[in-house]
Amino acid sequence: MKRLLLALPLVGLTPFATADSAQSNSKGFIEDGSWSLLNRSVFDQRDYRHGGRNSSGRNAYKPRSERSDKAEEWAYGLMGTLQSGFTQGLVGVGVDAHAYLGVQLDSGGGRVGKARLLGVANDGHPKNEYSRAGAALKVRVSNTVLSYGEQRVKTPVFSSSDSRLLPETATGFFLNSSEIDTLRLVAGHFNESTDRNASSHDQGFVVNYSNGRQGNSFDLAGVVWNPGAAFNASLYTSRYEDSWNQHYLGSTLTHALDERRSLSLDLNLYRTTDTGKALSGRIDNTTWSLVSRYNQGPHGFSLGWQQVDGNTPFDYVTRGAIFIANAVQMSDFNAPNEKSWQARYDLNMGAYGVPGLNLTALYVRGFDIDGTHVDPAGGYAYLGYGKGGKHWERDLEARYVVQSGKAKGTTFSIRHNAHRGNTAQAELDGDQIRLAVEWPLGGGF
Repeated sequence: MKRLLLALPLVGLTPFATADSAQSNSKGFIEDGSWSLLNRSVFDQRDYRHGGRNSSGRNAYKPRSERSDKAEEWAYGLMGTLQSGFTQGLVGVGVDAHAYLGVQLDSGGGRVGKARLLGVANDGHPKNEYSRAGAALKVRVSNTVLSYGEQRVKTPVFSSSDSRLLPETATGFFLNSSEIDTLRLVAGHFNESTDRNASSHDQGFVVNYSNGRQGNSFDLAGVVWNPGAAFNASLYTSRYEDSWNQHYLGSTLTHALDERRSLSLDLNLYRTTDTGKALSGRIDNTTWSLVSRYNQGPHGFSLGWQQVDGNTPFDYVTRGAIFIANAVQMSDFNAPNEKSWQARYDLNMGAYGVPGLNLTALYVRGFDIDGTHVDPAGGYAYLGYGKGGKHWERDLEARYVVQSGKAKGTTFSIRHNAHRGNTAQAELDGDQIRLAVEWPLGGGF
């Protein structure tokens, strides 16, 4: 990070720091600023089957046989965001700030936890409300921005998820440089990530599968190449201190057949190996997915394949840093040595007189799970993978966005998800219903 800070002033002296850069066109700290308020209400119910039990909330204190077979949370969230512009001059300075509030509408100690909509107290009961706030200082030279503080980040190796009630945040440095039109360079150094239902900022990192000891920092660097609408590619490298090194390669290729038809291919590949003290145990994992998509007018048809080569599950830091295709609603299909395929259909109902309404049906099946060679002293042995594991998931969604009027941008969505599997895989059997409503407000200062 010292190198990043030393290099930042030099960016403005390169040939790319032209009079047409973002900083040269700055109108000012206030003039380019904006604010937004997002109201969101989410109801999430999970009905576990075949002996599955909710292991969160008060249930975590009970013997397995006495735990509830249902998880259910309903909450309201309010997200306020302020984004300043940059001061004028060679070096621009600005601030981004946020404040989040979550309020319980309905839940209980025996039902809370799995959906992560609500904060949970030390006694396992849901909090009536919880909140957090933060800010990041940002500096811009030409088309390069360096931010430090609490912020939301989106990369394939470290990403702030916003798939529940409130979004994740991360604390640290993040550099985003677009000095060349078709090329974007990013780098970051973080010392914590804050989960979606957390109210404190000192819990370390959110790691999804390992229960090993935590590293104290996360570093990343990447390049994104976007030469045109038909093709893009990205390459990242990252290090989770004393745990693993993770590299990523992603690419999307799109070809238009005519005005109504197109084909696309989407590749995502991760390579993960243990490093340093190997706090999560031995890791030697290659996970990839490839999805082909055919669009014809309002119809979209997708077929995909995903494969895990390694004796540990594919793991990641933060909830959103998983870009593989079969990471869906109830399962990531990322177990040791797992293979999985997906079939998906999307329909845009605007072609049938209902603009703003989109329907999706998705099916994923995973098989050949073998976790019998996982490091017995590592962070994944507790998951209890066997040999011959298999499972499937079916997801249905309807999503409607109001197109005009005072409620323009308001979004309604309903999902129904079902998951079933045998005992050699680690996911619970269950049916899920999730209802969500979003109403955004925003504008300039």
